[in-house]
Amino acid sequence: MERDFLPISRADMKRRGWDQCDFVYVIGDAYVDHPTFGHAIISRVLEDAGYKVGIISQPDWKNPASIQTLGEPRLAFLVMGGNMDSMVNHYSVSKKRRKTDAFTPGGVTGKRPDHAATVYCNLIRQRYPHKPIVVGGIEASLRRLAHYDYWSDAMKRSLLLDAQADLLLYGMGERSILEVAEALDSGLAVSDITYIRGSVYKTDSLESVYDALTLPSWEALCASRRTYAESFYKQNCNTDPFVAKRLVEPYEQERCYVVQNPPQEPLSTEEMEHVYALSYMRTYHPSYEKAGGVPAIEEVKFSLTSNRGCFGGCSFCALTFHQGRIIQVRSHEAIIDEAKQVIAEPDFKGYIHDVGGPTANFRHPSCQKQLTKGVCPNRQCLFPTPCKNLQVDHMDYLELLRKLRALPGVKKVFIRSGIRFDYLLCDKNETFLREMVEHHISGQLKVAPEHIADPVLKMMGKPPNAVYEKFLTKYRRLNERLGKKQFVVPYLMSSHPGSTLKEAVALAEYLRDLGYMPEQVQDFYPTPSTISTVMYYTGLDPRTMKPVYVATDPHEKAMQRALIQYRNPKNYYLVKEALEKAGREDLIGFGKECLIRPPGGNRPYAGQKSVSGSGKPGKQAPTSRKGSRREDRRDSGSKGTKGAARERRPTSGQKIRGSASGGHTAPRRSSTPSRRGKR
Repeated sequence: MERDFLPISRADMKRRGWDQCDFVYVIGDAYVDHPTFGHAIISRVLEDAGYKVGIISQPDWKNPASIQTLGEPRLAFLVMGGNMDSMVNHYSVSKKRRKTDAFTPGGVTGKRPDHAATVYCNLIRQRYPHKPIVVGGIEASLRRLAHYDYWSDAMKRSLLLDAQADLLLYGMGERSILEVAEALDSGLAVSDITYIRGSVYKTDSLESVYDALTLPSWEALCASRRTYAESFYKQNCNTDPFVAKRLVEPYEQERCYVVQNPPQEPLSTEEMEHVYALSYMRTYHPSYEKAGGVPAIEEVKFSLTSNRGCFGGCSFCALTFHQGRIIQVRSHEAIIDEAKQVIAEPDFKGYIHDVGGPTANFRHPSCQKQLTKGVCPNRQCLFPTPCKNLQVDHMDYLELLRKLRALPGVKKVFIRSGIRFDYLLCDKNETFLREMVEHHISGQLKVAPEHIADPVLKMMGKPPNAVYEKFLTKYRRLNERLGKKQFVVPYLMSSHPGSTLKEAVALAEYLRDLGYMPEQVQDFYPTPSTISTVMYYTGLDPRTMKPVYVATDPHEKAMQRALIQYRNPKNYYLVKEALEKAGREDLIGFGKECLIRPPGGNRPYAGQKSVSGSGKPGKQAPTSRKGSRREDRRDSGSKGTKGAARERRPTSGQKIRGSASGGHTAPRRSSTPSRRGKR
């Protein structure tokens, strides 16, 4: 049969000669048949195995009939909330509704409910009470056990229970979904499918559960935040497929247990190649053209997935919980074949936007023993210092980039996934860094130091600031040697656990010395199942169980965010209050080291040139404290970002004012999370 989209209507089924689907896949996003979208991969993997799959995209959750458009499937309903967690998709870190949704036709909002995976499952259960329901995707994966929910500021049960699903698949589910499909197709009852790696199920008895680690009960977690921190750390230490144990979470009042099987083993290179070579249409369904298409495709249309997994170990990132720490890669040949498809697109202009994954310069496991013995449960590969067994080699990635930029029709190959600079510094061979600077940067390199205060960096699981400074020195010298004027744009985060006003002021001073102010700031976003989120909720570092300072008051968070943007006149009174509370009134004055002028001064911050550029005095500091506060409390740039599992980066046209580069504008970025934790 000619390559085509999967059925979204009865008419589509009829054209294929189908009377019934084997699986009906209910998704929270628009239907985009591209391998960076989880629903596309899962549906094509099933199709490749001979199953009939239909798609119901963004059903009207207020109308139960919307779930019946393709009829009852032969085997099961599949449910996915979306490529991005629906709550992160809907709300900024200040819990305000977003104005756009990149995963919906036309970018409009309101086409999916909050907690979409749970709502869709319950909708199905109303109409088809006895049909198996299998839920997966990032939203389910990060909520597979009891977790803290930032939006309700409360603990929530395993999504499996609230959704009334039969099975929950976590992680990258290609292998798991095929095993489930084979079991159902063989006639096995869904209640008996309790053996599949990467799955979570509910049971009334532990008689058949072996080699399990029992976690604290749901009731105990609700009663004690310390108990939750201890429980989460046990979960965090059991995310590796080679060493992880089966986990059991009791629910005493309901007299049941939620059982999490160990993770699936990573895909081999051959398996990865097969998955990405399936018959994707590589775009959104044509029915969305009238609405203007699906904005999310623009971020990934001319990008290439090189790897999966990340051993970076950032505390605020959920990749360990979702994709795992073991790196999985595609071969050069497979990536080049896909690149040729990209080049053949009629609107390709010669620029490959990205070649990477969660971290671009991770192309092999951090050490050899990981492939047989797994990662170290209680140690990180790069934090607090690089492990002595760390294998550092960029040559494979460099050879791939060389081959891609040599392809006919390619003008430039960019790296936008992000470079782990501490790993790069471990490489004694500077060839990759030199060629990256020479060929793969568009004037600005984006890196993620996140902060400059070592106490905060320690909580983040990031290297000390001295490592970042060492990288900057090396990068600048290399640019000078090559005769290039390229600059670094650091991604910075405010209000992360461990950050007091003292550290926030230190970051503002760093920006003052650097000479620029980011127009957008990412305030820490407590998304489910990260170490940082556990710190936020419990006030404890689950790794050490020591207390951690946490800024939870919205006003203090606003002050920390305002300090990063201290030059913005709207932030004047917040910055002034923050400096006074931190005991840093020395930074209020007329000296070049001062951040702001005293009230009534001609210019709101030190070093600000006249607004008109004509040499006349600039505008005075704001005089309406109330009006300033109202503006300051608005979230200043926390749209969904790269990596459906963590929201942390500026996204749309981040501009850098007064930087050493003379005020260049960074390339636009959509709210699409690219390949970071997509399923």
